Amino acid sequence: MAHDKTLEVLKPILDKSPKRNFDESIDLAINLRNLDMSQPQNRIDEEIVLPFGLGKPVKIAIFAKGETAQKAKAAGVDYVIEPDSISSLGEDKLKTKELADVYNVFISEAAYMPAIGKSLGQVLGPRGKMPIPLTPDKDVTQIIARLRNSIKVRSKDKLTFHIPIGRRNMNPEQVAENVEAVISRLEHKLEKGTQNIRSIYVKTTMGPAVKVI
Repeated sequence: MAHDKTLEVLKPILDKSPKRNFDESIDLAINLRNLDMSQPQNRIDEEIVLPFGLGKPVKIAIFAKGETAQKAKAAGVDYVIEPDSISSLGEDKLKTKELADVYNVFISEAAYMPAIGKSLGQVLGPRGKMPIPLTPDKDVTQIIARLRNSIKVRSKDKLTFHIPIGRRNMNPEQVAENVEAVISRLEHKLEKGTQNIRSIYVKTTMGPAVKVI
C-alpha cells in the first residue's frame, strides 16, 4: 500500500487538473545533491520494476534466432531482429535510430553483444538502449515479463533528470506505489540515501509540478 503522504500529493494532480484530449504521462523530476557526477560510480543507471507498470505497453525487441527467437515470440516480444542483420544495420544509422525510437528496450543473446557493440553501440549507447545480455542460464520468457513493467533510470552526468512513472488514466494508488518504488530504489543506490536527494517533483505532461520530497 502506498503511504498517505504520497497519495495526498498525487490525488489533487490526478483528480482536479483539467482533462486533456490525450492520455498524459506522469513524470518524476529528480534533483540530487552533494554528488560529483563526473564520477561514474555516482551516476544512476538502474532498471526499476514498477509495481503497476507505465500504464502503456513497453515495446521490446530482441536479437535472437532459433529456439530463443521462438520463445521470445511466444512470450509476446514485439520484434525479433535477425542477428545476421547486425552489420548491415551498423551501416544504416537512420534505420538503427528508427529502431531505437520505436522500441523501449532491447535484449540480445549474449553471443551477439560484441557485434552489437561494434556496429550499433554509437547509436544505442547514448540513448541508453544497449541490449540486456541474455545468457544461457536466463529464461527469456521471464525477462520479457519483467521488462513489461520496468523503466530505465539514467542520470548520466546530471544532478537533475526526469523519468516516466505512469499515465493519467491510472488510479492514484497505483501511481503512488510506482513513485515509492523509484524513491526506495534511489535511496538504496545513493551513497548517503535521502541526504543525496535535494527534491523530487511529480507532474503530468501539461500540469504543474508538485513536490513529493
